[in-house]
Amino acid sequence: MAVFAEGTPCWADVQLPDIEAGKRFYGELFGWTFDPVTLEARIDGRRAAGLVPKRDGRMPTTWTVYLATGDAGVLARRIEAAGGRMVMAPYPVGPYGVTALAADPGGAVFGLRQGGERDDGFQTRMEPGSFCWMEVYTREKDAVDTFYAAVFGYVAQDLAEGSLDYQVWSPPGSRPGDDTSFGGRAVITDAFPAEMPGHVLIYFAVQDVDAACAATVRMGGRITNEPFDTPHGRIAVLTDNQGARFGVLAEPAAEGDSAKGGSAKGDSAEGFRTGDAPEGEPEVEGSAETGAGTRAGTGAEAGEESLADRPAPGSTAKTAEKSAEKPDDMT
Repeated sequence: MAVFAEGTPCWADVQLPDIEAGKRFYGELFGWTFDPVTLEARIDGRRAAGLVPKRDGRMPTTWTVYLATGDAGVLARRIEAAGGRMVMAPYPVGPYGVTALAADPGGAVFGLRQGGERDDGFQTRMEPGSFCWMEVYTREKDAVDTFYAAVFGYVAQDLAEGSLDYQVWSPPGSRPGDDTSFGGRAVITDAFPAEMPGHVLIYFAVQDVDAACAATVRMGGRITNEPFDTPHGRIAVLTDNQGARFGVLAEPAAEGDSAKGGSAKGDSAEGFRTGDAPEGEPEVEGSAETGAGTRAGTGAEAGEESLADRPAPGSTAKTAEKSAEKPDDMT
């Protein structure tokens, strides 16, 4: 069984009011097939993400990322001591271990997953249709930076281009850099809608961002941020046909590797650098009070694949700057 580093993304799921519609949408968009019992999405038989039935209309329709932990109870106490709060206290989910929901001091909600007997975390990353990056957006920069360093021990690397403030995270004990980073922190500035809450945005790798946008619109979703190019790939932010928002990224083909098209590299354990700011729909990410998608049978068990090459950080600054020039729509 593989092992995920403490605090790194180990699973993602989306809470939807109509699961069958979600299967059709994401099946066409990412080529996912689905386990009929657990609703796990698979790529060539490997676990990529999960769909969660939304049983309470007050809860947001949203994607949730889960961070790995060896002891959810201990981590929950650290979260509260560091100024965060538990939205949903740790609870057992049978062979899938223990899961919980927490919010950082800026209100961004994320999940926790303590592994159980069943290895049900990501089995693929960075290839088309799979998770590739997470971003925490916040208005409480100092409190949030201190929070993630204290709770998870993230090794931070600041990227500053002009007025942009962006921080890239690597696992505790690692050397900061593009070969270890898995996510980042962006600041919600005055350029964005005032009602935009703190939130987490996750990205999926695709071969063709424009094709993903066209498919999303054709299936009743919408483009939240139009595709644009960065030095390390083409990016867009999309909203599915039920209101869940997510990013897509196509890494440019390496020199002499045109057969890959825009696909992300290989099967690496951590993500690619992105930074587009999502639209300001408070209901989508919701406040920490509403919780996020979690259920027995779709959470992640501690596990992590080996690290692989990644492009240098830098697209974060360019993409967040692009979004600041043109705030997200409010429809």
